[in-house]
Amino acid sequence: MRIGASIGTVGLVTAMYVLLVHVNPTTIALTYVVVVLLIATGWGIAESTAASLAAVLCFNFFFLPPVGTFTIADPQNWVALGAFLATAIVASQLSGRARQRNVEALARQRELERLYTLSRALLLSEGGAAVPGAIARRIADAFELPAAGVYDRRMDVVSWAGAGDLPARDAMLREVARLAAPARDGALNVTPIELGGVPIGSVAVIDRDLSPTVLQSIANLAAIGLERARGEEATARAEAARQSSELRAIVLDALAHEFKTPLTSMKAAAADLLTGRPLGERDRELAAIIDEELDRLGELVTNAVHMLRIDAGDFSVNLGRQPLAPLVGATLRKFERQLDGHHVVVRVPADLVVDADPDLLALAVRQLVDNALKYSPPTSTIEISAGGDGTTDIAVRNSGSVIPPHEQPRVFERFYRGAQARQVAGTGMGLGIVQRIAQAHGGAVSMTSAPGAGTAFTISLPHGDRRP
Repeated sequence: MRIGASIGTVGLVTAMYVLLVHVNPTTIALTYVVVVLLIATGWGIAESTAASLAAVLCFNFFFLPPVGTFTIADPQNWVALGAFLATAIVASQLSGRARQRNVEALARQRELERLYTLSRALLLSEGGAAVPGAIARRIADAFELPAAGVYDRRMDVVSWAGAGDLPARDAMLREVARLAAPARDGALNVTPIELGGVPIGSVAVIDRDLSPTVLQSIANLAAIGLERARGEEATARAEAARQSSELRAIVLDALAHEFKTPLTSMKAAAADLLTGRPLGERDRELAAIIDEELDRLGELVTNAVHMLRIDAGDFSVNLGRQPLAPLVGATLRKFERQLDGHHVVVRVPADLVVDADPDLLALAVRQLVDNALKYSPPTSTIEISAGGDGTTDIAVRNSGSVIPPHEQPRVFERFYRGAQARQVAGTGMGLGIVQRIAQAHGGAVSMTSAPGAGTAFTISLPHGDRRP
């Protein structure tokens, strides 16, 4: 339709110069070029290219001698005609591409505005706006979609919003969340919702035009909304259980969620940087560092909550026979960025098995390694060894620092920090936590510290057949 209108416009210009206005061929050629540029700006490349060819034919037939034929008598006119054709086509292509880029830029701007609207709706709204059904409604409203759905894997609930209701697609949302892989069925796009690399649900939208980047951004915002809902739920549980023995544990959960909500937002932003528009090598490296450190910070928050639970006595020991060497190796890998020149020696037999709760034992070993790193010079040696007959003894020794004799009897007291410890950031809870974990396993923790030998902490755990 528009191609026919473009050719018709060229015909009107031709009729005007043939029947009404008589000017030289140069003026006519420039008029054709202007018409082609206007068509390219208003409609696009295809229409302007058709107008360019029509203009060349009309210019040849009506204005270049011999008039009324498609032949050209003067060879110079062949050059002029060729130059006019090239100019018209190149101009139309450039103008059409500029228009296309402008259309794409406007589309990206609209997508960003809608993402901003969605983020404000999810982050600044009052309570009750972050449950799956509310999140689905926010997505459908922000992007003017016929339908949107959110699946919360923890609650195993699929909620739809919008004019279209697609309960028959609930199984598809559950499958995408299980496999953590996006899927498409016609106009329905389903994207997994991930938090810390773990799928926690999925989001579905009916739209053929949304780019994968926008779909992933919607999923990231949905992750923030679900995490916020969990934080609000934990807070509500704390209010309801204020007079019960569960209050302390629920408050700790709410505290963890309060920390993790901004971490989730930052994690989503880092993921967008890594998966969005192309980045330079330095920018990609910086984004990767941010992403890694956010994972580490999230793990620190989780460990802090575990420590508070242990300190409050609100924990249970799940015993099992655990190979010790892999547990120690995994703990050391978490300190790779903090070794800072320390020489680490590990003397743990590969076949040594310990009777312990793996999570609690890993936390105890991590506390001892962290202490050794913080309170010893960068050039010192840190040694981790294990063995024993009647018990399994796990020792962490550093060769650089010494605890004064008058402070040694108090090092396991909660919040106690000696003169040397006050120069280093900390809470004074770490060694007390290690002692509680050892005692919960029916064991004990001991310390030796002397000039020339350094400081060693040893966790002694009984074997399963000797446990009280």
